[in-house]
Amino acid sequence: MPTFMNGKIFIGTAPTSFVSAMKIKAGQVTWIGESSEVNDPDAINLEGKTVLPGLIDVHTHPKYIADALHGVACTPPNVNSIEEMKAALKQSPAFGKGPATWIEGWGFDETKLAEHRTPTVDDLDTVSTTQPIFVYRSDCHSSIGNSKALALAGITASTPDPVGGFIGHFQDGRPNGYMKEVAATQLLIQAKSAQNYQADVDNMTNSSTHYLENGIVAIGEMMGRTQPYDSLKLYQDAVKDGFKPKASIYYVYDEVAGQPRLLPTDDPQLRIAGIKVFMDGSISGETAYNSVPYPSGIQGVCLTDADKLKQAVEFAQSNHLQVAVHAMGDAAIQLILDVTDQMTPWLSDRPSIRIEHASILSDAMLNQLNHARMNYALVTQPIFFFAEDESYRHFLSPKQFKEAYRVKSMIKSKAAFALSSDAPCTPWAEPDSPFVNIYAAVTRKASNGDEVNADEAITVLEAVLAYTNWPAKIGGFTSNGQLTPSFAGDFVILDRDIFSVPHEEIKDVRVAQTWMAGKRVY
Repeated sequence: MPTFMNGKIFIGTAPTSFVSAMKIKAGQVTWIGESSEVNDPDAINLEGKTVLPGLIDVHTHPKYIADALHGVACTPPNVNSIEEMKAALKQSPAFGKGPATWIEGWGFDETKLAEHRTPTVDDLDTVSTTQPIFVYRSDCHSSIGNSKALALAGITASTPDPVGGFIGHFQDGRPNGYMKEVAATQLLIQAKSAQNYQADVDNMTNSSTHYLENGIVAIGEMMGRTQPYDSLKLYQDAVKDGFKPKASIYYVYDEVAGQPRLLPTDDPQLRIAGIKVFMDGSISGETAYNSVPYPSGIQGVCLTDADKLKQAVEFAQSNHLQVAVHAMGDAAIQLILDVTDQMTPWLSDRPSIRIEHASILSDAMLNQLNHARMNYALVTQPIFFFAEDESYRHFLSPKQFKEAYRVKSMIKSKAAFALSSDAPCTPWAEPDSPFVNIYAAVTRKASNGDEVNADEAITVLEAVLAYTNWPAKIGGFTSNGQLTPSFAGDFVILDRDIFSVPHEEIKDVRVAQTWMAGKRVY
């Protein structure tokens, strides 16, 4: 029964809730108070360090991160051209391991590459034609593969586009390796995963350390799959092998729509929580569904129409599941509101509908949301404008840019609110650093120094709540989010006081220790 004293412990119930001591027994907090009340000679001295409830990333892609951790970061500042990407892929530990071993990479954004184009199958074939190569675009919606990867996936000049996805082609009809949007990328992922299930389990298990060193004790898996295997089985096997973060799985609706039942589960370690619906793509990829055309004249892609969204909601209602809807463009968000705002909520313990990203929100949308019957959550990622400022400036109109990532307005709205990473779906070397995300929300500064809608800045305390208490309530992590009696003894000790360091230092904050159920795990 460890006792902790002489700390600056943020208990996470309100912006001013701090204590200096706490006790944990049988994995739960049993007492909080002041160090002067402690008479335990074995108490652990926190030496004035700042303690937060364990951090929660309610929108991330752990399977992708597990792949990325042994893959190559094709992101700035190290990779700024296709030539540098090819050189980096040749440095992969997988390079030269034989035809059964995939070379993997992640994070490229063609607008940030010196050539200002998407790499092709021909580029990747100069790295290897005997090993399959797979590289995620920064949004994790699209990807590229070499000729070996395309062959393993059975993709030829005559392969039809999957529903909601597009297979790129050269002018002569040959596939060019570019797999646009999730449905197309999934063709390569299924080929990759079908080759070695145990490798996926091992990668997932090994990713546990990555989360714990970032202080993340609970995650929302936003790309639950039934093919080529069930994501729940992947997690169950990884947990057996030592994967520690608590996880909630949201299954891609298209993969479960035909099933008669998808029942929620409430195991505190691993649970089925909801379904994921894609309304559109990404802003940097010009596939977010916008009301105002991009400079190229297109308005993005609408992947789910009103009828299909209603069907998804009905499926969730009948199975008592939450709906998480990916929507970045303003037209996509408007469609969600118009279809669902007067529906009756079916979940009472958390929001029935989560709008993921909510990248562009007008005053009219916020007003509609505030007068809705439906109970919504807004789960967003300021790290996007931090890492992709140039793309947003280029692709959005001045009015749309002014409406981007309005975190202060979201907090003021009736909707529940949380910050999250969507990692690794952003072109930054630390895509799921909570502290880079918090820095962006608090300073509104992008990595290039640009200031993005400064009037939407929030306080450090609000940003910390948006990684602890608030996402716990949105994601159904009922024993997490605060350090009060009966809650889990999951907490992090920081290397500096996030509440008092200059704002410029927030992105440099690191986790010194992570504890789960009163035991040190990092």
